[in-house]
Amino acid sequence: MSPYSQSNQKQRQVPSKRQIVLLMAGVVSLFIPFLLSLVGFFLSLWIVVPAPTMALLPLGVGAPEISPWLMAVNAIALLLAILGLSKSWFYSAALGLSLVGFMISSLPLVQFPSTQARFEIEMQRALGTHYREEIPAAVQINMRPRPFILADIWRGIGVDPVRSVKGVVFARPDGIALKLNVYQPLQSGTYPVVVVIYGGAWQEGSPDHDETFSQYLAAQGYVVVAVDYRHAPQYQFPAQIEDIKTAIAYIQAHAEEWNIDSTRMALMGRSAGAHLAMLAAYQPDPSPIRAVVNYYGPVDLTAGYHEPPVPDPLNTRAVLQAFLGGSPDERGDLYQQASPVTYVRRSLPLTLLVYGDRDHLVLPRFGKALYEQLRQTGNTAIWLNIPWAEHAFDAVFNGVSNQLALYYTERFLASVIYSREPGTGDKKE
Repeated sequence: MSPYSQSNQKQRQVPSKRQIVLLMAGVVSLFIPFLLSLVGFFLSLWIVVPAPTMALLPLGVGAPEISPWLMAVNAIALLLAILGLSKSWFYSAALGLSLVGFMISSLPLVQFPSTQARFEIEMQRALGTHYREEIPAAVQINMRPRPFILADIWRGIGVDPVRSVKGVVFARPDGIALKLNVYQPLQSGTYPVVVVIYGGAWQEGSPDHDETFSQYLAAQGYVVVAVDYRHAPQYQFPAQIEDIKTAIAYIQAHAEEWNIDSTRMALMGRSAGAHLAMLAAYQPDPSPIRAVVNYYGPVDLTAGYHEPPVPDPLNTRAVLQAFLGGSPDERGDLYQQASPVTYVRRSLPLTLLVYGDRDHLVLPRFGKALYEQLRQTGNTAIWLNIPWAEHAFDAVFNGVSNQLALYYTERFLASVIYSREPGTGDKKE
């Protein structure tokens, strides 16, 4: 063989750039369905697996709320796996992963109809069979038309423009400037007020938290005032509840300035903020508070210390010790004073309790126990337990759980504030 023919043969054996690109594309196309299935399966898994650490908690919180997105990802991966079954065993693995992922990611929507029906029964039991019709038409028109709108998962929940004033200093305890934000409807007039208290384990946060909700509620016909308080561990209880009381007094003093009807006041909080909202609403001293909304708040701090969640990503006992300055054995009286269950008696403000059944920061059974105690003492209380939801589910504002909670929260507030006589909880005649 001549040197020239050997050289030509070597040239024919070297793959061209086009052949390399085609080879790489083939390898990538082989792995894409498997990788897509793996991603969809991994994210969906957090709908049923509790997060063991705070770093992983966002996955546990977010996965159920974006479950329609995950269903779409798993469905696409499933289709690609079916189309490629004859090509490689990778497609068989992808098929199994995407099938399981699709089944898990569908759980929130599968459970949604029965959950919503249960919520409606509970609302009618507490507020009356015709509570919807008793809400003024001018208020109803701004409410969400359905408990769940699939399109809002993709496009988000629209929030109409509102007026806002931020950073108003309402107190300076120990030289700490405590501020509040005021959100008002664009239309002039006098409106009920909802005081919003942020969460954050009593250690962090600001009135800017959950601002989308505050703006949304203001557009519904409320003046929303998001308030601040001092943080643990530098400031321990009762500093926080003292600050909330000061904020309420400040709001009453400035009611005319902010176009507030001070006889129609509700408190709302999330987590630690819900705890403070209930404490303020249940105090024995007279107050103008007509309703309180508790999103996944601690209610019995002694029981919460002795029975922490499993897993316990927040380290519940460390948080409570920082808040109260020790354990129940060391500060038993303070734990009792700081627990809303301590103050349950007759004639309390109407109470809405919203918890996620998969909450691993604040166990929902404590909220259920408060609900039962409220009812036993003759109070009006509503228990809404979302089977698939984790703590802070409403952080995903357009998520499955928050759409459901928002639908009933706005109806609860409208029914209590617009359809009942101030100070009694009785329906307007």
